Amino acid sequence: MKYYCIGIKGTGMSTLAQILSDIGNEVSGYDDARGHKFTQVGLEERNIPIYYEHDHEIDKDTIVTYSVAFSEDHPEMRRVREMGLTVKKYAEIMGDVINMFESIGVSGTHGKTTTSSMLRHLLENTLGCNYFIGAGDGYASLDNKYFVVESDEFNRHFKYYHPAYSIITNIEAEHLECYKDIDDIRDTFEIFANQTKKLVVANGDNEQVRKINYKTPVKFYGFDESNDVVIKNMQLLESGSVFDLYIEGELFGHFDLPLYGEHMVMNAAAAITVVKEIGLGADVIAKLLKTFKNAKRRFAEEKVGNAVIIDDYAHHPTEIKVTLNAVRQKYPNRRLVVVFKPNTYSRTKDFTEEFIDAFNVADMTYLTEIDCNRERQEDYPGVTSHIIIDKLNNGDIISDETISKLSDEKDSVVCFMGCAYVDSLIEGFKKLMK
Repeated sequence: MKYYCIGIKGTGMSTLAQILSDIGNEVSGYDDARGHKFTQVGLEERNIPIYYEHDHEIDKDTIVTYSVAFSEDHPEMRRVREMGLTVKKYAEIMGDVINMFESIGVSGTHGKTTTSSMLRHLLENTLGCNYFIGAGDGYASLDNKYFVVESDEFNRHFKYYHPAYSIITNIEAEHLECYKDIDDIRDTFEIFANQTKKLVVANGDNEQVRKINYKTPVKFYGFDESNDVVIKNMQLLESGSVFDLYIEGELFGHFDLPLYGEHMVMNAAAAITVVKEIGLGADVIAKLLKTFKNAKRRFAEEKVGNAVIIDDYAHHPTEIKVTLNAVRQKYPNRRLVVVFKPNTYSRTKDFTEEFIDAFNVADMTYLTEIDCNRERQEDYPGVTSHIIIDKLNNGDIISDETISKLSDEKDSVVCFMGCAYVDSLIEGFKKLMK
């Protein structure tokens, strides 16, 4: 079949395009962004064409899918509809693909990408697997039995998925532009959980996760002794995190994780529980976890001189706070600076106080102006980055043009954060340091 992906450089769409190509389809796509993005590396490896104009030919039998960042009145959206092409939602096509395999759906407000990446690492090096990971990584072979899929709640995407196994890492208020309230969010996770065919692995320490009415068998994991899978003897060290995992009251294994923060130990516990269910032993899992490297833009470190750069996708206050605490774990004696690029007016408005609390973990915080491609500023009067900055212990505005504000951070750990692209800010800081 032939597929045309509008917004093909988006993390999710890029991944879907790669997978569609891998299983034998002819794929091409369009994007407004002409600059190079890390998400197009996999597209280039597969020779998937990317178009930037509106005059190329598209065969009549092509199925079109699109990113929600593209409005119905976008020229390319209007063009494909005028051509009479079949247009399907991104999540609908993704659901069709993963339902061809025995899939493992990883859901949750936070931790999806890391947990999916761990599962990929554990299965790819043992039983083999396909994977769809929101950091722009995707691969599929018809020869593989298992398919690890990051299952996003945004716009209720995961309602199209019917996995064999699923994980719920946590449930918090998020994407309130799509949901009425926390009850609406939890109800949608409940639909996903009960579309799971074999087993749900769920964070038993999370209040909202516990409130779900599970019809599918469930195993709860966490630190609380009431869980089926219990994390014990955890140590958060400068070299990483170590812990024991007890399943149904019995010690399953001791694990050494080259990642930082209690939240990463929780993600590992979820992944371990699933692969144990599939048949992997503790020794094999422990050996592989020692070599795990996280996904793109998840605590990605680089040194320039004596400065440490951390590039991280965190954009929700909870993610930001646990990531900054993880930085404190690894670099307890360093000055910690944050450069954050907010990408929606709604999230800035809905979580103002939570952002303030999270950023105050750092010694200094800089925010760019809000950079949003799916919301209009006029719909959020008075919502700017200053509603956060003005209440921080130490905060200021920054941009590509004013990156020199970081000139004195030669010995600091500087965290560049946000789901919007921060590459130009990082490059500007590198030039300062050199």
